[in-house]
Amino acid sequence: MASVMGDDIDILAKAKRALDADYTPSDDDEYMSPRQLNYFRVLLLEWKKSILTASEFTLQSLQDGPIREPDLNDRASSETDWGIELRTRDRQRKLIAKIDSALRRIDEGEYGWCEVTGEPIGINRLIARPIATMTVEAQQAHERREKISRDD
Repeated sequence: MASVMGDDIDILAKAKRALDADYTPSDDDEYMSPRQLNYFRVLLLEWKKSILTASEFTLQSLQDGPIREPDLNDRASSETDWGIELRTRDRQRKLIAKIDSALRRIDEGEYGWCEVTGEPIGINRLIARPIATMTVEAQQAHERREKISRDD
């Protein structure tokens, strides 16, 4: 599971590197100014593009044919690797839906504001997790409630 999270972080880091280094949002700027919104829009679009590029590679590999390892152990290992790869791509497919939702929130003027409290999410949190919909505090409360309901 850690490598799947690592893949998402690597893809996001790649998207950040693809951005023009002329501007990085900071707390000194007006919160959710047009310049900040444009930064996050471009970041989200680059992130989505990186995910789609990675998924094209997986699709091409799948189309190249089935696994034909002569040794049963090698075949099992290859099938396990493919299972992990497919789960990663499924997770990224869900991530694309969240990216599209964040882009919609930018268009509607809701991006950067907590969906629970209405408070600013914060630039540092959005830079780390551009699809965030809640402040850290609201997210922690949500996760506590989720854990309590799971434990019942």
